[in-house]
Amino acid sequence: METKVEEQPTIVDTAKLVFAVAIVLAGLVGYYYFADGSALLRALAVMAALAIAAVVSFTSVQGRAFWKFIQSSRVELNKVVWPTREETIQTTLVVLVVAMFGGVFFWALDFFLLWLTTRITGQGSL
Repeated sequence: METKVEEQPTIVDTAKLVFAVAIVLAGLVGYYYFADGSALLRALAVMAALAIAAVVSFTSVQGRAFWKFIQSSRVELNKVVWPTREETIQTTLVVLVVAMFGGVFFWALDFFLLWLTTRITGQGSL
């Protein structure tokens, strides 16, 4: 029987994550520091910083575990039986009709309680 040993994060992995956060922060600081520059170039620089930070963070133990989680989530999404368009429309219509009936019911209840309160207290002209 084989057991898989989980990798434990080391100081190097933590340093990689800190470095990735520093890259993102540098991209954001650069975006505002070069406010006079082209907005397109500044946005591209931030996206590049995010991409580089993602690559750096995925080399850590936590990043690899996160990538495995993403892959297994996609596998689970493929297993889901999604409703057809017709089922979605029918369900949406049922929800709308029930919401409308609920709204009318509570409006009528509110109107009745207001009428009853004015009759009991003798206030108002309803």
